[in-house]
Amino acid sequence: MANRELLDEQREETRLIIEELLDDGSDPDALYTIEHHLSSEKFEVLEKAAVEAFKLGYEVTDPEELEVEDGSVLMCCDVISEIALKAELIDAQVEQLMNLAEANGVNYDGWGTYFEGDDDEEGEEGEDEDFVDEDDDGKRH
Repeated sequence: MANRELLDEQREETRLIIEELLDDGSDPDALYTIEHHLSSEKFEVLEKAAVEAFKLGYEVTDPEELEVEDGSVLMCCDVISEIALKAELIDAQVEQLMNLAEANGVNYDGWGTYFEGDDDEEGEEGEDEDFVDEDDDGKRH
């Protein structure tokens, strides 16, 4: 079971992130790509946790090496979902993934997402609205 104090810290952080996004004008009704961050010193350990997250229905990125401030190298991946920007939904995912991380001996390093504006703003910023991702099979986890 995830540490209650760490869960409470994550819940507080979730509310701050949501508040800042909405204060900046992010669309409250959009679906958001939520990227939960996992890390481990050992690839094999991270890989096992990533497989478990995938079995739970999340998309999982390929592991990458990250050198941290003290010079050590961690293996990292993102566990991704697409959901509404609702604290209770994100809290449930955070708790689920913190429990998964604890059970597999990896670190849960929080989550992040991106600003979601209306379509007109994206077009004005030079994004290619007609872009088609040929690798996208339309499946979402």
